[in-house]
Amino acid sequence: MTVTTIEILQNIFSGISLGSILIMVALGLSIIYGLAGIINMSHGEFIMIGAYTTYCVQQLFIAYLPQAWLDMAFFLSLPLSFVVAGLFGLIIERLVIRHLYNRPLESLLATWGISLMLIQLARNTFGDLTSVKAPLVLSGGWEITDGLMLPYNRLFVIGLTVVIFLSVYLLFQKTRLGIKIRAVTQNRNMSACVGISTKKIDMITFVIGSGLAGIAGCAITLIGNVVPNMGQAYIVDSFLVVVTGGVGKLVGCVASGFSIGIFSKIFEFGFEAVYGKVLILVLIIAFLQYKPKGLFPDRGRIGDD
Repeated sequence: MTVTTIEILQNIFSGISLGSILIMVALGLSIIYGLAGIINMSHGEFIMIGAYTTYCVQQLFIAYLPQAWLDMAFFLSLPLSFVVAGLFGLIIERLVIRHLYNRPLESLLATWGISLMLIQLARNTFGDLTSVKAPLVLSGGWEITDGLMLPYNRLFVIGLTVVIFLSVYLLFQKTRLGIKIRAVTQNRNMSACVGISTKKIDMITFVIGSGLAGIAGCAITLIGNVVPNMGQAYIVDSFLVVVTGGVGKLVGCVASGFSIGIFSKIFEFGFEAVYGKVLILVLIIAFLQYKPKGLFPDRGRIGDD
C-alpha cells in the first residue's frame, strides 16, 4: 500500500474510535433530551467525573496495593465511573433538573451554570492536569502492515462502545423499565394515566444518561489527559450526533456518531483541523435542511406532566 493509502486508513480508524466516544456520550444525551426535553450543557462534566473517578481509583491502587495489581484499577473504574457519575446526576436532577423538565431554554442556562461550577470544583481539587496510566494489556497495537497499526487502547474503546450500545438497546427493548421509558418518551400524559410515575422515570433516565457519560470519561483516559474542562471538547460534537441521528434514536446515534467521527478525521487530514471542523458543520447544516429531524425522526411527542 502507498503511504497516502496507509494514512487515509489510519485516519479512518482514528475516526471510528472518535465516533465510538461520541456515541457513548451522545447515547445518554439523546435519551435525556428525547424523554424530558432537557438541553443538558453539563453533560460533558459527567465525562470529567468519570475520568477523575478513574484517576482516583488508580491513585488508591498505587498507594495501597502491589504494583502487579495496578492494571486492575482501570477495569474496576469502568463500573465505578458509571456509579459515581450517576450519583452526581441523581443529586443534580433532584436539586435542579426536576424543576426544568420540558423547559429547554431554562434548562440550557441552568446546566451551563452547573457545568462551570463542576469545572471549577475539579480544578480546585485536582489542579489543571493529571493523567491515567493505561493498563499494560492495552499498550502497543496490532500491526496490519508496515506503517499501519491499530492501537489496542482504541480497539478497546470501540469494543466497549459495542458492549454499551447493546446493553442500552437490550435495556430499552427487553426490560420493563425500558418499556416505561419508551412509553413516557412517546406520550407522557397517557403514561401517567396508566400508572407510570413519570417523575421517577425522568430521574432514572437522567441517572442512566449521566452514568453513560461517566463510562465515556473512563474510556477517554486511555487516549488523553484528564483536565477539568475535558468534557467541553466532546459536548458540541455529541449534540451534533444527537441532532443528526434523530433525538432519542439509538441507531441514529450510532450512524451519525461514526459518520461525524470518520469525516472529521478525513477532513482534518485533507485540510487544517479548523477548516475540517467548519466543513463538518456546513455539511451537517446542509443535511438538516433536507432532513430537519435527523436520520431517524422522532415520531413520539413530549408532553407535560
